[in-house]
Amino acid sequence: MTRWYTEKKKEHFYKEAKRTGYRARSAFKLQQIQHRFHLIQKNSIVIDLGAAPGGWSQVVKELVGTQGIVIGVDLKTIRPLEGIVFLQGDITKPETIEQIKDQIKDKKADVVLSDMAPDISGNYSIDQARSAWLCNCALKVAIEILRPGGHFLCKIFEGEDTKSFIEKVKQKFMIVKTFSPQASRKSSSEIYIVAKSFKKLYKETNISFE
Repeated sequence: MTRWYTEKKKEHFYKEAKRTGYRARSAFKLQQIQHRFHLIQKNSIVIDLGAAPGGWSQVVKELVGTQGIVIGVDLKTIRPLEGIVFLQGDITKPETIEQIKDQIKDKKADVVLSDMAPDISGNYSIDQARSAWLCNCALKVAIEILRPGGHFLCKIFEGEDTKSFIEKVKQKFMIVKTFSPQASRKSSSEIYIVAKSFKKLYKETNISFE
């Protein structure tokens, strides 16, 4: 029954994505997170890490409107979408961060999103550790480019690294919650860490990509 329900729900959101023109059903996850936490406002500057194929960026563009800025970053090439800047690059490389900064000029981002996930190896311990590493990479980017009071959202696979990562996020943000959108598969181990009100109190020195 559970597997049948999971497959039906997956099929439902896939069909909805096709019907509405979203490039991925994960767009509905972001919509549900936004409905609950109101991270993204009109005219905001939003950075979407791991943006391919562009579903989250589509949702963000609808939310920020014509005066907002949406920048999607991914290792893969992303087909263009009107009103969205896509950068192909590795977020662990300084040159990619500089590309993002060049796009927003002397401003800071209001929101940094990460739906990044590792290539699945089949070994959950390895996959979970890689997921946590990606989250640390996303957090480092957020610390670099977020304005004080800005927000951060990232996906992580639950496991032994989750608690320590959440504690790290709590050092940087006033409010930190975890959330599982309805659009996630019931059997999925993924959760989203929602962090609001960035505390820009010091220069970050203890997070690396290593």
